[in-house]
Amino acid sequence: MTECTSLQFVSPFAFEAMQKVDVVHLASLSDPELRLLLPCLVRMALCAPADQSQSWAQDKKLILRLLSGVEAVNSIVALLSVDFHALEQDASKEQQLRHKLGGGSGESILVSQLQHGLTLEFEHSDSPRRLRLVLSELLAIMNKVSESNGEFFFKSSELFESPVYLEEAADVLCILQAELPSLLPIVDVAEALLHVRNGAWFLCLLVANVPDSFNEVCRGLIKNGERQDEESLGGRRRTDALRFLCKMNPSQALKVRGMVVEECHLPGLGVALTLDHTKNEACEDGVSDLVCFVSGLLLGTNAKVRTWFGTFIRNGQQRKRETSSSVLWQMRRQLLLELMGILPTVRSTRIVEEADVDMEPNVSVYSGLKEEHVVKASALLRLYCALMGIAGLKPTEEEAEQLLQLMTSRPPATPAGVRFVSLSFCMLLAFSTLVSTPEQEQLMVVWLSWMIKEEAYFESTSGVSASFGEMLLLVAMYFHSNQLSAIIDLVCSTLGMKIVIKPSSLSRMKTIFTQEIFTEQVVTAHAVRVPVTSNLSANITGFLPIHCIYQLLRSRSFTKHKVSIKDWIYRQLCETSTPLHPQLLPLIDVYINSILTPASKSNPEATNQPVTEQEILNIFQGVTGGDNIRLNQRFSITAQLLVLYYILSYEEALLANTKTLAAMQRKPKSYSSSLMDQIPIKFLIRQAQGLQQELGGLHSALLRLLATNYPHLCIVDDWICEEEITGTDALLRRMLLTNNAKNHSPKQLQEAFSAVPVNHTQVMQIIEHLTLLSASELIPYAEVLTSNMSQLLNSGVPRRILQTVNKLWMVLNTVMPRRLWVMTVNALQPSIKFVRQQKYTQNDLMIDPLIVLRCDQRVHRCPPLMDITLHMLNGYLLASKAYLSAHLKETEQDRPSQNNTIGLVGQTDAPEVTREELKNALLAAQDSAAVQILLEICLPTEEEKANGVNPDSLLRNVQSVITTNTPNKGMEEGEDNLLCNLREVQCLICCLLHQMYIADPNIAKLVHFQGYPCELLPLTVAGIPSMHICLDFIPELIAQPELEKQIFAIQLLSHLCIQYALPKSLSVARLAVNVMGTLLTVLTQAKRYAFFMPTLPSLVSFCRAFPPLYEDIMSLLIQIGQVCASDVATQTRDIDPIITRLQQIKEKPSGWSQLCKDSSYKNGSRDTGSMDPDVQLCHCIERTVIEIINMSVSGI
Repeated sequence: MTECTSLQFVSPFAFEAMQKVDVVHLASLSDPELRLLLPCLVRMALCAPADQSQSWAQDKKLILRLLSGVEAVNSIVALLSVDFHALEQDASKEQQLRHKLGGGSGESILVSQLQHGLTLEFEHSDSPRRLRLVLSELLAIMNKVSESNGEFFFKSSELFESPVYLEEAADVLCILQAELPSLLPIVDVAEALLHVRNGAWFLCLLVANVPDSFNEVCRGLIKNGERQDEESLGGRRRTDALRFLCKMNPSQALKVRGMVVEECHLPGLGVALTLDHTKNEACEDGVSDLVCFVSGLLLGTNAKVRTWFGTFIRNGQQRKRETSSSVLWQMRRQLLLELMGILPTVRSTRIVEEADVDMEPNVSVYSGLKEEHVVKASALLRLYCALMGIAGLKPTEEEAEQLLQLMTSRPPATPAGVRFVSLSFCMLLAFSTLVSTPEQEQLMVVWLSWMIKEEAYFESTSGVSASFGEMLLLVAMYFHSNQLSAIIDLVCSTLGMKIVIKPSSLSRMKTIFTQEIFTEQVVTAHAVRVPVTSNLSANITGFLPIHCIYQLLRSRSFTKHKVSIKDWIYRQLCETSTPLHPQLLPLIDVYINSILTPASKSNPEATNQPVTEQEILNIFQGVTGGDNIRLNQRFSITAQLLVLYYILSYEEALLANTKTLAAMQRKPKSYSSSLMDQIPIKFLIRQAQGLQQELGGLHSALLRLLATNYPHLCIVDDWICEEEITGTDALLRRMLLTNNAKNHSPKQLQEAFSAVPVNHTQVMQIIEHLTLLSASELIPYAEVLTSNMSQLLNSGVPRRILQTVNKLWMVLNTVMPRRLWVMTVNALQPSIKFVRQQKYTQNDLMIDPLIVLRCDQRVHRCPPLMDITLHMLNGYLLASKAYLSAHLKETEQDRPSQNNTIGLVGQTDAPEVTREELKNALLAAQDSAAVQILLEICLPTEEEKANGVNPDSLLRNVQSVITTNTPNKGMEEGEDNLLCNLREVQCLICCLLHQMYIADPNIAKLVHFQGYPCELLPLTVAGIPSMHICLDFIPELIAQPELEKQIFAIQLLSHLCIQYALPKSLSVARLAVNVMGTLLTVLTQAKRYAFFMPTLPSLVSFCRAFPPLYEDIMSLLIQIGQVCASDVATQTRDIDPIITRLQQIKEKPSGWSQLCKDSSYKNGSRDTGSMDPDVQLCHCIERTVIEIINMSVSGI
C-alpha cells in the first residue's frame, strides 16, 4: 500500500501506552501522535468508567487536562452526543432494503438527497449527518465484500481518499465501531477497509483506538486470506496491512507469524514478518531467526505446511516480477548476505602445488571458517538443501558460487566442524549442478583430497568417533559397487531430509571418486587400516568404520584384492558394549558368507579367513570357571555373546551350504567339538536373558540357533527351573546369605564328603549354605559335587543330603549343563574291582546316549540321583538327534566322489533318501531302547519281590486304601507299597516317558509294537497321561500275525478302557471282542489255549468299562466253552455240566449271586484236577463269567 507511505501511523510507543492505559506516556506524545488516538481518549474521559478506584480518577483528570488543549476534541464530543439507537435502527432498515433490492445502489434511508459529492456533503454536514454518511459508505462496502465470494475488488470512495478529511473520517469510523459493535464487527470492518484507498492507515487507527482487538483482527484477516498472498493484489494489500499492524505492535509480530503457519495462509506475510524481526536482531554469530523459521517450515514434521511453503517458493520463481518488492527476493537476498557474512575473508584461489604437500597437516593455504560461525554455516547449508531439494529453488549464479565457496571452506577440528564437513560433502553429492566450471570442479577435488588427508587429525582432535572419513570411504564403496540408491539414502539420512536425487546426476562424482580419489584397491587397503571404534555401542551414531567394512564385505572387495579383514573384525567384536550397535549382527552374517562362499566361481579360493579357535578361547577366558568370574573377564559380555553368535551362525551356515560347497569341491574347516565344550553357552544365554532390552535382537537370534543346533540346551524344564532360581525366592535366599556360606571352599566340601560314612552333619551344613549361592558362584564346587555322588549311594545316607545335592545339581545345570553332565555320568559309573573305569567325553555321550543308563544299579533305587540321570538321558537323546542330523549333512559332500567311484550315475536321489531313513531308524531304535530299559527298571528286583512288592499295585493299592473297612490297616499297607523308592522312581520314569510320547507319538507306537512285560501295564496306563494315544494304533496291533502281539494289544486295551472310558475306547473294545470271536474259529487247540487263557480276564475290564458289551462278551464266552467241550467230547470226562451251568448263569444271573460268592468259585479250585488244556480253559471261562456277574450284581 504505497498510498499510505506519506501518512503518519501510530507509533509502537503510542500503541503500548494505549494498551496499558499509561497516562504519563500518553502525555509525552506529540500533538500529531495524540491526534490519532483522540476517539478512544475522548470516550474514555466522557463515558462512565467501570473502575471506580482513586488511581483511575487521578488518571482521568490527567486525560481531561491532556484533551483540554486539543481543538478536535469538540467535534468528537459532538459525534458522541448523537442518538446511536436511532442510527442503528435506520442502518438495519437500510440493510434490509438493500437485501430486497439485491444489493443494488437504490435509495438510502441513512443518507437521502445528496446535493453534492460525498466530500462536500461531509464538509457541510453536522455530526449526525457525518455519522450517517460514513456508516452508509461503510455498509455498502461490507455488503459488496460479502457478495464477492472471495474475489478481490477495489472500491473508489472520496470519503476515504481525500487527504483533507482523513482524520475526521477516521474519528467517525472509530466512534461508529465503538458505539455500534454488533452492527459493525471489527473483523468485518477491517476486511472492508482492505478494499479502499488508505485502508491500512484507517485499520491501524481503528485497532489503536481498540487495542484489545489486535489479535482478533489479525487472526480474522489471516483466516480470510489467500493461501498464496503474492499471487494477487488482494493478497499483497492484506499482507501490507498486517505488516503495518505488526509494526505498530512489534511484540505480537511472532505470534501473528504463528497464526500464518497455523492457518497455512499468507506465506509472504510470514517471511516478511521474519525479515522485519531479523533486521531488528543484533545477533550476528548465531543462527538468525530467518534461517530457523524457513528451516522449520521445510524440515518440520507437518507435510501440509511443507507443501504450502514449497508452493510459495515455486510460484515466486515462476513470476517474471522478481524485484526488490517481492518478499521471496528479499528473503533470498537476506540469506545470501548472511552466507557471505560468514565466508572466510581471506581465501587463496590457487590450487595446492606439489611443493606445498610437506606443510603441516592442519595448516592450509585456505583460510578456514571461524569456530563461532560453524554452527550457523551448517544451518545455512541445510536450509539451502531444503530450499533446493524440497521447495525447488533454483539458485542464481551468485548464490551457487557463494554456496560452493562455503561448502569447500575448512572448519576447525571440532564436533561441529565434523558435522559441517559431512553436510558439505552430502550437499555436493545431492546438488552436483553447483559445480559447473572446470575451476570449480578442481576446487572440489582439492577439498575432497583435504578431507582424506585431515580425517585422522579431525577424529583425534574433535573426539568424535563417527568422522567424515568413514562417510567418504562408504560413498567410495557404493560408487565402486554401483549402489547409487544407497548413496542417495546416505545423503538423505545425513542431511536429515528426503529429497529427490536422480542417479544420473551422480555420474560425474562417480568418475571423480572411482578414478581420481578412491580406486577400489585404495578403498580396501585404507579400510583395514582404519582403527576400530572403541566401546562400539548404539549410543555412537553417525557413519562408523563398521559401516564401511560391512559394505566392502558385501561387495567382496577384500577377497577380490586379497586383503585380510579377519583381524579387524575380531578386534571390533572385542571392542563392543551395550546397548548393541544394530550393524554388528549384519556384519557377522556377511562375514560368515564371505568365508564360505567364494567371490566368483572362477576363483573358489577367494574367501576370507575364519576366526581361529585360540582367538575364540581368548574371548571366553575367565568365564569357564573360577572364584572371581566377573573379575577375570577381559572382554565384555557383549563381545562374548557376539562371538558365540558368530560360532553358532558359522556352523549353521556351513551345514546349510554343504551341497554348494561340495559342488565347488571346497570343505571349509568346522570348529572342533572340544572348542564348543569349553564355551559356557548356557551361562552366556542366561546372561543375555537379563540384557534383552540392551542386546536388541541378539538374544532371540541366539535362542533360534540353540533350538536348531543344541536342542538339549533348550529343554522346557530347564527354563522353568531357571525362573524359580532367578525369581523372588532366590532374592530372599540371597538376603539370608552369610559370610559362612561364602567362606566354604571346594577343598572343605571334599573333606566333608570324605567323612560322610561317619559324619553327615558337616557335609549337610556346607551344602545347605551352598544353596544360598548363585549359579555362577557354584561353578567351582561342581567337580567336587559330582565326583562324590557315588558315595551318596551307600546305605545310611540321609535323604535330605540327597535332595540338597539334587537341588545344587539343578542350579548348576542352568549355567554349565554339558560339562556337568559329562562329570556326572563319569562319576556314577559302576565300580568294578580290577577294571579301570572309562572316562566318557561329550562326543561319546552324544553318539550313544544309552551310556547314561549304564550307571551304578543303586542309582535306579535312589530317586534324587535317578531324577538327575533321567534329566541327562533326555538331554543326550535330543543332542544325539542334532548330532546325527549334522553328521548327515557334513558327510554329504563326500558322496559324489563315492558315487563316481562306484559308478552310480544318475542315482543321486536314492542314497540321500536311504541315509535319511537309516538315521531315522537309528534314532527310533535308540529312543525305544531307552524306553525299554526304563520300563525294565520299573520292575521290582528279586529282592523286592521277596519283600512282597507287587509291580501292578499302582491302582490296586490306592483303591484298597480308599475302600477298605479297616482304615488303619489299609493305610499301613498302602504306605508300605506306595511310599517307597521304587514307586518314586516309577513316577519319575513315567513323567519322562510321557514327555517322550508327546514329543514323538511314533515312539509310543514302536515301543508297544515291540511289547513289554504285561505286569507293567497297570503302571504305564495309570502313570503316563499320554497313553491314550495307543487307542489310535491298537487295531493295527491286533491285526498283527504274531499271537503275542495280539494278546498284548488286548491286555493293553483292557487297562485303557478302565482309564479312558471314551466312545473311541468302546469301538476299539467291540473290535477286540469281534477279533477274539474270529480267532476262536481259526486257532488250533494249543494256540487257542495260549491265546484265551491270558486274554479272558481282559473281558471283565471291558464289561466294567462298557456294560453294553455284556451280551456280546457272554455270548463269546459260551462259544469258547462250546468249542472246548466239542474237542473233549471223545474223552472220558464230560464237560456238558459246565456248559449247562454257563447257559443258566447267562439266563438267570441273579439266582447265582450267592453261589458266586463261594470261595471255591472265586479261587477257581473246582474241577481243576485235569491237565487237559480245554478243561482248564473251560474253568477259566467259568471264573470269568462269575467275575462279570459278581461285578454287575455288586453294582461296580
